[in-house]
Amino acid sequence: MKQTCFTLITTLTLYSMTQAQTLQPTSVAAPKAAVKPKVLEIHGDKRTDNYYYLNERENPEVINYLKAENAYLEQVLAPVKSLQDKLFEEMKGRIKQQDESVPYKEGNYFYYTRYITGGEYPIYCRKKGSLQGPEEVMFDGNEMAKGHNYYQIGGFEVSDNEELAIFAEDTVSRRLFTLRVKNLKTGQLYPEAIPNTEVGSFAWATDNKTLFYIKKDPQTLLGYQVYRHVLGTDAKNDVLVYEEEDNQFYMGLERSKSKKYIMIGSDHNGVSTEYRLLNASQPTGQFTVFLPREKGHEYDIVHYKDKFYVRTNWKAENFRLMEVPEGKTTDRTAWKEVIAHRPDVYLADLDVFANHLVLGERKAGLTNIRVINQKTKTDEYLDFGEPAYVAGIGYNPDFNTNVLRYGYSSLTTPSSTFDYNMDTKEKTLLKQQEVLGGFDKNNYVSERVYATVRDGVKVPISLVYRKGTKKDGSAPLLQYSYGSYGYSTDPGFSSTRLSLLDRGFIFAIAHIRGGQEMGRRWYEDGKMLKKKNTFNDFVDVSEYLIKNKYTSADKLFAMGGSAGGLLMGAIINQAPQLYRGVVAAVPFVDVVTTMLDESIPLTTGEFEEWGNPKQKVYYDYMKSYSPYDNVEKKAYPNLLVTTGLHDSQVQYWEPAKWVAKLRTMKTDNNQLLLHTNMEAGHGGASGRFQALKEIALEYAFILNLVGERQ
Repeated sequence: MKQTCFTLITTLTLYSMTQAQTLQPTSVAAPKAAVKPKVLEIHGDKRTDNYYYLNERENPEVINYLKAENAYLEQVLAPVKSLQDKLFEEMKGRIKQQDESVPYKEGNYFYYTRYITGGEYPIYCRKKGSLQGPEEVMFDGNEMAKGHNYYQIGGFEVSDNEELAIFAEDTVSRRLFTLRVKNLKTGQLYPEAIPNTEVGSFAWATDNKTLFYIKKDPQTLLGYQVYRHVLGTDAKNDVLVYEEEDNQFYMGLERSKSKKYIMIGSDHNGVSTEYRLLNASQPTGQFTVFLPREKGHEYDIVHYKDKFYVRTNWKAENFRLMEVPEGKTTDRTAWKEVIAHRPDVYLADLDVFANHLVLGERKAGLTNIRVINQKTKTDEYLDFGEPAYVAGIGYNPDFNTNVLRYGYSSLTTPSSTFDYNMDTKEKTLLKQQEVLGGFDKNNYVSERVYATVRDGVKVPISLVYRKGTKKDGSAPLLQYSYGSYGYSTDPGFSSTRLSLLDRGFIFAIAHIRGGQEMGRRWYEDGKMLKKKNTFNDFVDVSEYLIKNKYTSADKLFAMGGSAGGLLMGAIINQAPQLYRGVVAAVPFVDVVTTMLDESIPLTTGEFEEWGNPKQKVYYDYMKSYSPYDNVEKKAYPNLLVTTGLHDSQVQYWEPAKWVAKLRTMKTDNNQLLLHTNMEAGHGGASGRFQALKEIALEYAFILNLVGERQ
């Protein structure tokens, strides 16, 4: 459900075969979940859910069913197990195992992460004074992960005296992080271990002993309380400083770039924003509201010297930039416009420097970086020179610099980190992702085309393929999209994708409505009572790709995860004949039942994305597209569905129920496979190599369908 930067943009490729030639054993019996009807009624409408009981996570019958599905998948895909292993080794072989990030300077230290050969997890390090100084290891993820099937460090923050670090860790993949504090000089871990906290939402006060954090409800997984903790004291005595009473708001907490303020941000999922501020030098003081929340007003703030820059949609659908003096933030008559609203440009991001403003913008579906010299009042856009790419402002903790750190990637260019001198306009490439195995970007071609969909709107499509790939309908193609929460699926690089491009696949990203690629209206036209635009756009893009000979229906594959998994469920109900195979990762497919259950994590915060089905107009609309409710007796494409037992975003039982129902309803003999990671959650495996095994499984499933088994 909840927006995630899902990087399951897998890509595939190969030679063609007929459906009859697909390798799929017929002697293996698929598991069948027991039918236990439960009648669900609201608005005078009754729905019978035969598999509702699968939400009983502790029920041995449920666990045994999930294990049976896993065993069935292994049996069906056994003939391509060697291909799956080969893909894993191939993808692993492209990764530079001993690698290091570009350092950034903050305070007196340079911070970076590195990986060691064979290591699954990052090692967080720093050096004092210069990069020639001795290395200090702050956190060794490989050591910390020992004894855990899943492990994640959820960020860290160093105290003002640079001696202590708050960090958070998750060993279950339920996104309930335990907060810890480490003395970076002695290596001592303090006894505090505060459970059920929000990832990355913590901050030090300037006294180097007081910290603030967000507590989450372990049932709904919503962060709803902010506590103040004094180092060395019992967390049971922590002081509650703020409680969010509206369970439709998500919360975050951070220290401002200026370090002056601790900021609590409350966000009503694209509908309303509110910030509360506390002077970090007065930790026992009161948080004050920057500007009270109001429906329809979203804003972000950056503090600089004696004022705030405000990115706001107040009278500006695509957002504009304003500034306001400290102490006058609640008086909108004191707000001064810096960058006006533009109907064709979406203001997505900003960073502030002593002499420059840097804006992240979106125009015509592409990201742009705009640098404004505040002394000369001149500006420029960085030129990237490729038809489909993604560029973004990096981490720039220092106000007093004329050097901008930014990131760049494209469908053919590996992830790159640049420094840009905003005065001399000189670009310096600091690091480009090293892809082993003889990768040459000149062997690949990217395109940007537009499909006119059924209501006349032009939807952008980003494509990449290996040079020499024929566009005569003979190439297999994987079409990917997400299309929800205003999350834009940008055309970035993937080294795993090469395993598929090199076998003849074309990869296409459909920039459908529900994302924000084409501005705020693009998002608004793909949510709530306009959600079906998302599904229609994807299907119409598929038809465009077939019509224009990029592929054919017997070689077209589709993939999406989370809300993109909902998309997969909707498109195979609407147009199953267009797709040879579909991968639905952690799919949100039981929309109505989930959105009616406010005890399920994240439900209440999603009402402004999908609607509240307690209101009949939303109930009827959701029911008309919910994949689980619209399974019919008809032929469906080959389908691989993945989930995680501990998924915090989309509960495992949604895909499990969907597969169980499809088994009883579908009229075809195509593959229907469910894989449950019994040790992970929404993002899958935590280790960098373990995650590749899950991608290899998806690739093997699709490649088998086009005849590749070795």
